[in-house]
Amino acid sequence: MTNTKMAFLQWSCQDVANWIDSLGFPQYTACFTENFITGRKLVYVNCRYLPRLGITDFEHIKAISAHVRELLGVSEPLWSRSIADPQRDDMGMFLEVKSRTGESADPLTYAQFLNYQKK
Repeated sequence: MTNTKMAFLQWSCQDVANWIDSLGFPQYTACFTENFITGRKLVYVNCRYLPRLGITDFEHIKAISAHVRELLGVSEPLWSRSIADPQRDDMGMFLEVKSRTGESADPLTYAQFLNYQKK
């Protein structure tokens, strides 16, 4: 995965709010800015987390979650799993690592992560 595709990890709260607005949900921009949702925190935004931000319309929750998964390049969750379980595909796990900061997370590439996972 290229750095260009992961540019959202550098988004500020306002960048995330602008993205939500561009999706057609301007009523939720404050939910994201007031909860300090940055690009790194988007990795954790899913159907279970959105109501905590103040988003309770189920259709909006589904739509926003789908857009977040699309942005992150994470696959649709399996329906045979509990919806309370976090996403566990390779990309989801990689983005969880990249959502952190520090010497080990910042320079890590997707290829390096996959190579480490195989060991």
